[in-house]
Amino acid sequence: MNLGKAIKLCRTQKNMKQSDLADSAKLSVSYLSLIEQGKRDPNFSTVQQIATALNVPVSILVFLATEQGEIDDISPELAEKLSHTALKLIGASANGSASLPK
Repeated sequence: MNLGKAIKLCRTQKNMKQSDLADSAKLSVSYLSLIEQGKRDPNFSTVQQIATALNVPVSILVFLATEQGEIDDISPELAEKLSHTALKLIGASANGSASLPK
C-alpha cells in the first residue's frame, strides 16, 4: 500500500500545492513531503486529516493506495477503470461540479 502516492495523486489532481494541503490538514510541509515520498507512514488520524483537507473519502485514498498484488479479487483492468473513475470524480469535485460522499 502506498498512501503517499495516493495523497500526492489526489493533491495534484486538485491542483493543490503541498503547502496548501499541509496548512489545511494542520501538518508541516516537511512531514507531508515525507509521507508523499513514502518515507513516513501516517497514523489513521493523520490520514483522516489529509482526506478531509483534500475533500476525498478515506476509502478512496486507501483504494488508490492499493497496489496490484494486494487485491486478488479484482482484475487489473477493473482496478484501472475504478482508479480512473475515482480520479475523474476527484477532479470534478475540485472544480465544484461534483461532491463525494464521506
